[in-house]
Amino acid sequence: MALNRVLIADDHPLFREALSDIVSSVYEEDVDCLEVCNVAETLAATDSGENFDMILLDLLLPGAEGFSCLISLRNKLPSTPIVIVSSTDHDETVRESFSYGAMGYLPKSSSREVMRNALRLVRSGNSYIPSQALGGGGERSPEQMPVTGGGAAAIDAEKASLTPRQMAVLELLAEGKPNKVIAYELDISEITVKAHVSAILRKLQVNNRLQAVIAAKNLIAQS
Repeated sequence: MALNRVLIADDHPLFREALSDIVSSVYEEDVDCLEVCNVAETLAATDSGENFDMILLDLLLPGAEGFSCLISLRNKLPSTPIVIVSSTDHDETVRESFSYGAMGYLPKSSSREVMRNALRLVRSGNSYIPSQALGGGGERSPEQMPVTGGGAAAIDAEKASLTPRQMAVLELLAEGKPNKVIAYELDISEITVKAHVSAILRKLQVNNRLQAVIAAKNLIAQS
């Protein structure tokens, strides 16, 4: 089995060490964590020809300007999952991170268990967005949060015309559960779950699971 490789980009040594421990517990197998502390080292690591299974990126790395490092990494490694690990959980910053290609966003104030669950979710091919950015932290409510690249988040439940089974799948999506877990809990196949997810995206007029989750906050409240 090929060795898993994860790039951890953060300028605080103790936090890098903590992230490395969390990554090791998520993979539960041999994993090599490469630690870097600034933008130059981050980009050099991705220029080396090494393949990474995941990148954990601090937006405030020395040498970064706004989302410049995230944008550079996404252009260089379009298929590598990138998780932002940041000291802020402002919903606008979260939204912009996803619009620039992040697959997860972890405030540094998150507990170790939350971080582990988020990384497991991203590793399974899904996105993770903190509840604070969906209105759970006293900031703007989901319907006020703009979504880049998709339809409106606030969609009338009747217009969406989701079936009861699709609503059940949507509720589990909103809880951050991957297709395999959804299939198990609803006693259906993963292929069926994927079909339901595709139908949900089409009916909600959104492009991905993250946008569907934002829309789900309204639909579930109305159901």
